[in-house]
Amino acid sequence: MYIPRRAVTASPALATALRLLATALAGALSVVLALIGLVSLRMARKLVTPARRVPDAMLVEVDTAAQTLTLERTADTALPGRYGLFTEGTESYVKIGAVLSEDERTVTRKLLTHVGERTRLSAAAGFSGWYYDRPEQLHLPFDVELIGSAVGPCPAWVFPAEDDTDVWVIQIHGRGTTRAEGLRAVPVFRDLGITSMLVSYRNDGEAPRSRTGTYGLGSTEWRDVDAAVGYARRRGARRIVLMGWSMGGAIALQLALNSVHRDVIQAIVLDSPVLDWRVVVDYQATLNDIPPVVARTAMRALGSDLATPFTRTGGAIPFDRLDVVARARELTHPILILHSDDDGFVPSDASHDLVVARPDLVRLEVFSTARHAKLWNYDQERWTHAISQFVEDQGLTGPDAA
Repeated sequence: MYIPRRAVTASPALATALRLLATALAGALSVVLALIGLVSLRMARKLVTPARRVPDAMLVEVDTAAQTLTLERTADTALPGRYGLFTEGTESYVKIGAVLSEDERTVTRKLLTHVGERTRLSAAAGFSGWYYDRPEQLHLPFDVELIGSAVGPCPAWVFPAEDDTDVWVIQIHGRGTTRAEGLRAVPVFRDLGITSMLVSYRNDGEAPRSRTGTYGLGSTEWRDVDAAVGYARRRGARRIVLMGWSMGGAIALQLALNSVHRDVIQAIVLDSPVLDWRVVVDYQATLNDIPPVVARTAMRALGSDLATPFTRTGGAIPFDRLDVVARARELTHPILILHSDDDGFVPSDASHDLVVARPDLVRLEVFSTARHAKLWNYDQERWTHAISQFVEDQGLTGPDAA
């Protein structure tokens, strides 16, 4: 015999409780999503906003008698080689040399800039791979030029080759730095008989500010460097090498892909380059314990026109166009990449991927131990030889090359 089941109905109290629970869960979800959005937006703005140098090295002691200084030990401060230290006090920048002693907490290095007994330096310092911070330190003749670009006059240094030449190298610095970053490379190219131009670009603190004041991560800055290529051509350059450092690598490659002067670009040298921003952002997110969803949301915001009122970029950043690994088939110029597998900031994965994608064009010199954009400092001889050999193989040495 069929016995119908009694309908089960919730009591008014239970129904009210369920509604309250659903409302609370929806509210909590909204809070979480809003928090993810805010953190993502902050990450997006940080990526494209030019920032002042952040101290990353703590100065423990300066021994003026021994001409040494002691720093807290980090992956960078313990590196072999020659470096620079940005500081405040009676000196703003000092050169430092070999590690003389070290323990688990500190590293003592030789001072290569003489400091007197009355020297007072700030404890918070910035460890730098520049080594040279002013063009006069090279003791080579140079000219100060202004390159007309869409945002205004961009200052540049030109170090002419010893003899007349039609081969120029254009040095493109990275994110958060200035053209002084490329001073290390000037003697290398001068020995090859090549004129060096070290350029600035919008929002780098030396060139004019754009309307938004934010980086385009290579998608806009290449136009200012393109103006420098045009200037070099007017000065007699007929064969041009582009050299990009870090984000300068992204700029150099956009220039090679988009410039009206592509016909005179003969080769590209890249030091610790950004070839795909998504790889860099994912790596940095992992390094800083940022949830992947935050990093992905930040990238989507930067790549969206709808989000530009919040990212303040003035337009979507075209990450697909900046992904040179994906665009490897479009490349036409020989490329030398110098990258450390221990870079610590821009992972070398994309550099390895690019040489696999275009072994006919791309040569990769893999370093270890060396940190981001500090390959010259760590092993100057190997770095110099790799560049010299590559340039010579392209037949680009000037008439005064040794």
